[in-house]
Amino acid sequence: MPSSVDAGKSVTQSGFKITTRKLPILKAGPIEEMTNKLGIAPPEMIFGDNSVRIEHEKSGWSIDFNAFDALNRVDKTGDSMLKVSYSKEWQKNRVHVHEEIKEVIKPFDWSYSTDFKGTTPNPPQFQSSNTPIPIALLTRPDPIIFFDELVLYEDELADNGIAMLSCKIRVMPARLLLLTRFFLRLDDVILRIRDTRVFVEFKTGQVIREYTAREEKYETLKQKLGSNKEDAATLMRDPNNLTEYMPVVERTLESLSLT
Repeated sequence: MPSSVDAGKSVTQSGFKITTRKLPILKAGPIEEMTNKLGIAPPEMIFGDNSVRIEHEKSGWSIDFNAFDALNRVDKTGDSMLKVSYSKEWQKNRVHVHEEIKEVIKPFDWSYSTDFKGTTPNPPQFQSSNTPIPIALLTRPDPIIFFDELVLYEDELADNGIAMLSCKIRVMPARLLLLTRFFLRLDDVILRIRDTRVFVEFKTGQVIREYTAREEKYETLKQKLGSNKEDAATLMRDPNNLTEYMPVVERTLESLSLT
């Protein structure tokens, strides 16, 4: 089946439709509505209209990545909240930033850590698997039909680090790869990287989803990097520099077949 591209936002390849949306940051009204639905205070920057969607047109199966569903996976009990001095500063900052929201800030994981792996509303659902994503196929110099990257939400944690959820997708003639990454850097405390990769082989209809969570203490990682203080601080701002130095704390593999 030939591919078709619509204004750089969508591509259809071999029966799979890939759509991305990149729109401005949410304004006060939509933020308040999202806050009421979520039950937690929102990040500083919410790109609530941004999304990535992969849909198999014949079966109706799809997987969606968006800010609301990701934030809905944040711990709302406060049980996993990072109990450090920054939390009080964060709450003061957040009350000021979102004065138009009258809800009382309840305890929750204010680092916005999420294990979001995408929303799959229609069957079939993923099943546990031992089949890894075929890296060799992805390193081939195949032409890229479609590429996009976007941010779903971001917060500077009261100027003490960053929490960011972003998506990146590339579509080639025979396959695609999507990476959704949550990156947390809480200065002098901890770093987290949580990656969800979705791989699709168009010819066979095989979909593989891999989730990998990495975590390391800030000081330990700084020592591993072996740089001076200024260089280490710079390196720790880019998660691409860090994955090989951070131990895996959780990994899952799942797959499904679409016909």
